[in-house]
Amino acid sequence: MKRITLFLIGFLLLSIQSLTHAEVTLPRVIGSNMVLQRNMEVPIWGWAAPDEEITITLSAEGEGADPLFSTTAIADAEGNWRTELPAMEAGGPYTLRVYGLGNPAPTIELTNVLFGEVWVCSGQSNMEWSVRASRDADAEIAAADYSKIRLFDIPHRPSGLLQQDVEADWYETTPETIENFSAVAYYFGRKLYKNLDVPIGLISTNWGGTRIEPWTPPVGFTTVPALESISKEIQEADANYREQLPQKMKEIEAWIAETRAALETDARLTQIPENRHALRHHARPTGLYNGMVHPIVPYALRGAIWYQGESNLQDGMLYHEKMKALINGWREVWGQGDFPFYFVQLAPFNYGWGAGPFLLPAIWEAQAATLSVPHTGMAVTTDVGNLKDIHPQNKQEVGRRLALWALAKTYAREDVTYSGPLYKSMAVEGDTIRLRFDFVGSGLMAKDEQPLTWFEIAGEDKQFVEAKATVDGNTIVVSSSTVANPVAVRFGWHQSAEPNLVNKEGLPASPFRTHPW
Repeated sequence: MKRITLFLIGFLLLSIQSLTHAEVTLPRVIGSNMVLQRNMEVPIWGWAAPDEEITITLSAEGEGADPLFSTTAIADAEGNWRTELPAMEAGGPYTLRVYGLGNPAPTIELTNVLFGEVWVCSGQSNMEWSVRASRDADAEIAAADYSKIRLFDIPHRPSGLLQQDVEADWYETTPETIENFSAVAYYFGRKLYKNLDVPIGLISTNWGGTRIEPWTPPVGFTTVPALESISKEIQEADANYREQLPQKMKEIEAWIAETRAALETDARLTQIPENRHALRHHARPTGLYNGMVHPIVPYALRGAIWYQGESNLQDGMLYHEKMKALINGWREVWGQGDFPFYFVQLAPFNYGWGAGPFLLPAIWEAQAATLSVPHTGMAVTTDVGNLKDIHPQNKQEVGRRLALWALAKTYAREDVTYSGPLYKSMAVEGDTIRLRFDFVGSGLMAKDEQPLTWFEIAGEDKQFVEAKATVDGNTIVVSSSTVANPVAVRFGWHQSAEPNLVNKEGLPASPFRTHPW
């Protein structure tokens, strides 16, 4: 066995040596047709032989074009290297060439590269939901001819360990490439493109039915004291995996010897021993970050959009803590500061499986509370849902509302109303309660010109009853003939609530309660 072990070690060392002296490689996210983030330094990274010198040049597209920029990097002892391209204005196309040490011809040549705006688009099924499965699919697909909107769609891949790459490529938007791409991401990107007139890069990484915890890196959980138990779970899983490795290595060494003998004698072959990490699952903490987000870090981006929460329906305000962990974690690993993070407040839906009618409002409350995190925004969707379908088809409006936040807050468009009314404060006035809101736009109104719906009022007994609500300037006055001394109001506080309060720009008010009873 000792000889076999020594042979195995030697074989592995030779294999590693041959791999490290292979051609210079890049992650798939750095590829032809990509959009690189404009107006900031752009990381370019990859792998080569240890200590190898790598040269990277950027040129205008076309043969014989002189490099606009050239830089070098040295691979470290493990073969990793990284450098940065300088900040560039929007434009292109460019060619990016990568040369290995002493090689006058490019090892890699990437073409049709643009500089513009890059966004990561993530979440569960409503973010994954395709253009083909959404409203007006045939017309939208036929019209999807945008050579400057580029798509990068990451396949499902959970992992207990950090992965360095994914099986994906950049594509221009055409009827053929858009059909199965995220509808929310596409309509968000299309709105930006039409308003900014610069190339748009959309990185789609999502998985239906997943919780928020798998998308969060370990560092995110450590920033939120309420999630200490999840941090401990991750640490214990990593420790157990390391403890099991020596025994697994012995089993694999034995399997190699047995398999080699079986190949020589034509005996029965056996499966290689499994070596699974406890977090290698799409439902476990960090499992999707490791396999579907980490491979694109530190690709330069402008921000992220997020549509998720249905699978965390039982969490209540704990979901707010988990949102903080996700946002903090992504910002920490990317190292680009507090980049914009815009998310969708879930649509109304009659959840089954014994779910109570107030679980969804509690998630709405947690999502609204996340607006306290700097540089975040929330698209409210109470008016574009489907009570019988958890996947409402009007993804155009969801993408548009996310884009309104980006246009106003990220791109400083002063003429954009980007949010519907958000509850600000209340005051008791005799037998009524007056409500004040942020984001009233040019005024409050009922969307259907009918009496305002889904307002309730309670007295000191904390029993809510249906209330009358009227617009008074930029405020709402709420009352009930059965409540003489009101103390609290709630609005849209039911999973099937589709209230009609909007601002005059047509953006709906977010559900709320004035007292967290």
